Amino acid sequence: MNYKHQLYHHTSELPSNWDSIAKTSIFLQKDYLEALESSTPLNVRHRFVGIFQNEQMLAVGLLQLIDLNQLHTFGVRDHGLKIMLRNFLFKNFAGKLLILGNNMLTGQHAIAFAPESKPSEVLSYIKSLVMSEFEGQHIHILKDFPHEEIIYFQQPIFEKSLQFTSQPSMCFNSQEGWTKEQDYVHALSKKYRDQYKRARKKSLGVEKRQLDLREIIALETRIYELYLHVAENAPFNTFLLAKNHFSCMKEKMGESFRFFAYFEQGQLIGFNTLFQHEDLLETYFLGYDPKVQKEKMLYLNMLYDMVGCAIVNGFKKINFGRTAMEIKSSIGAQPEKMYGFMEHQAPWINRHLARIFRLLEPEVTWIQRHPFKEN
Repeated sequence: MNYKHQLYHHTSELPSNWDSIAKTSIFLQKDYLEALESSTPLNVRHRFVGIFQNEQMLAVGLLQLIDLNQLHTFGVRDHGLKIMLRNFLFKNFAGKLLILGNNMLTGQHAIAFAPESKPSEVLSYIKSLVMSEFEGQHIHILKDFPHEEIIYFQQPIFEKSLQFTSQPSMCFNSQEGWTKEQDYVHALSKKYRDQYKRARKKSLGVEKRQLDLREIIALETRIYELYLHVAENAPFNTFLLAKNHFSCMKEKMGESFRFFAYFEQGQLIGFNTLFQHEDLLETYFLGYDPKVQKEKMLYLNMLYDMVGCAIVNGFKKINFGRTAMEIKSSIGAQPEKMYGFMEHQAPWINRHLARIFRLLEPEVTWIQRHPFKEN
């Protein structure tokens, strides 16, 4: 194959033509990577990789080295003996992860290929690279590839890897002819139109506005408090954001990063964040005050606001990410499966990896809703 690679420890080392390869994903471009580097979670280290052939760069990718032993909690999905067993297994047999991709996002933000590259060969080379240069990591993971890219992994070097899929990514597609939020509401069936009206009525008295960098910095402590409530009560955590994460994103990404804040009587009670890239909106992190979330149906109203933002501004699709699939489907999002490939460095564990994965990441049961009127 005659490939070679370069590992970069810092974004300042990235070659000048990096973004010309990374243009397919905003999350692989220099601006985002620089913001990420300035606000990296304490238990995460980044390596940026370039793949070359005959001095020509064919692909760029993001590697994350994650140390789960530095976390005080993995989440609150389980209780009692089950959570003790899960924590024991993670700390002793899966505490150090090497991920090709971004574990803070949903989607294929692992690697971008030049048009003239051969993705199967590049991925084979990267697999060899991580096996040889990152031996200290318990598990190697290549994450969030769409179904049509599974073919790249159908080669001998991946035979021992577990192909897995967990919760789907929930994606919303704006319909042709929608120009305002009421067009979306009109397309809902009566049951879900009533849900929309009920949620909007509950939110009366809540002020929503977009914050600039100065305002984000001024409210940073409260923002982080709201973020932590959601993060620490999530089903599973592999990191916690740095306190300055949102201000770093706004400073570096500008109008590509949107921060929406929700206030009641002048007090910040919630927020959500979005990235915009061409005709796509990518949802990012959010937070809310648990004391008002249920009363104001705040999370559901945030979802409706994101839909409205996409329609009014001409975005064709919203990637809502994983988690809360049922409520996201109730506003019109559809599940899209993403696939990953995982291999444990201990052969005796790797042979039983499928069984262990089902224990650590049990299948989530949920009901898909269909909120739109039938044509």
